[in-house]
Amino acid sequence: MRILIADDDSTSRLLLKAMASKLGHTCLVAKDGSSAWDMLSSESVDVLLTDWVMPGIDGPELCRRVRHELSGGYVYVVLITGLGQPERVLEGMSAGADDYLIKPVEPFAVQTRLVAAERVTALHRQVAHFRTKLEQANLELLGQSLTDALTGLGNRRRMEEDLGRTHARALRASRPYSVALFDIDHFKLFNDHYGHLAGDEALRQVARCLDKLVRAGEGVYRYGGEEFLLLLPDCTVDDAAVAARRLCQAVADTAMAHTARPTAPAVVTLSGGVSCWAPGSSLMVPEVLNQADAALFRAKSAGRNCVQVAPLHSDGNLGRASVGS
Repeated sequence: MRILIADDDSTSRLLLKAMASKLGHTCLVAKDGSSAWDMLSSESVDVLLTDWVMPGIDGPELCRRVRHELSGGYVYVVLITGLGQPERVLEGMSAGADDYLIKPVEPFAVQTRLVAAERVTALHRQVAHFRTKLEQANLELLGQSLTDALTGLGNRRRMEEDLGRTHARALRASRPYSVALFDIDHFKLFNDHYGHLAGDEALRQVARCLDKLVRAGEGVYRYGGEEFLLLLPDCTVDDAAVAARRLCQAVADTAMAHTARPTAPAVVTLSGGVSCWAPGSSLMVPEVLNQADAALFRAKSAGRNCVQVAPLHSDGNLGRASVGS
C-alpha cells in the first residue's frame, strides 16, 4: 500500500516510516497538515497515518477534509495521539478516522492497523469496481431501451424525448426546427414478394443509409413499421425539404431491387413529408408530426418517390394540409 505519514516531529516520522517500510509498504512523509493535504490532493494514497496536533491543519481537520473533499479511492485514516482521553479518540473517529494509535507507537500496533487498512481498502476497491460495472450495465440498458432492435436507430421513445427537448429549446431561443417523415414505397408488396426476412434486411439497409447521411446535431429514428423520422434542429422548412430529398435520392441510389412495385423505378424508394415549427407558432409537437404525416400522404398520392412540404402560413404557423390535395 501507499502510506502517507503526517507528523511535525521528525523522530516520529522516521520511526513510523521504518515500521511501515519493514512491512513492505511504500511511504510518503509530510511534516505538517498543510503539506499532507497537498500530497493527498495530488498523490494516490491508500492509508494516512496522521498526528493529532500539527501546525496548520491538525489531524481531525485533515480527517474531515479527506472524507468530504477527496474524490477517488478510499483513504484509510489512522489518527495518532498522545492524549489518552477516550472522548478525544471518539472525536477523531467522528471526524472521519477509521482507527487510532496512542503514542508511543509500537510496531505490533502499527502492523495490526495496516492489516485492517489493507483489508478495508481492498473491499472499497472491489465495491468501486462493481459500481463502475453496474453503471456501465445501466448505461447499456438505457441505450437498448432507446434503440430500435432491428435497425439500430433511435426508437419511438428516444424520438419523443429528443423532440420534446428540441421543441423546448426552440421556444426558448426562438429558433425553428423541422421534421421529415419517410415511408418505404410499396413495402407490403416487397414483403409479399421477397419475404419478411428480406423485408427486415431492407429496413436495415434503409436505416444505415439514412444514419450515414444525417449531419451533426440531426437525429434519425424508426418511427414505426416501415416509417422513419428525421429531426432537424435550427432548420427552416426550405432547408429541411432539401435534406429530405437528398436522403430519398440516396436510398434510391442504393438500387435495392423491388420488382414487385407497380410503378417505376423497380428499386426501393422513399416518400417523404416535411413540416416545420417556426418562431411564433402555436403548434405543439404532435401537431408538427401530424403536419408531416399529412404531407407524406400527399407525397404518396402524388405518385410516391417524392417529398411534399406542409404549407407555411404567413403568421409563421403551418397550415393543416388537406389530404389528397
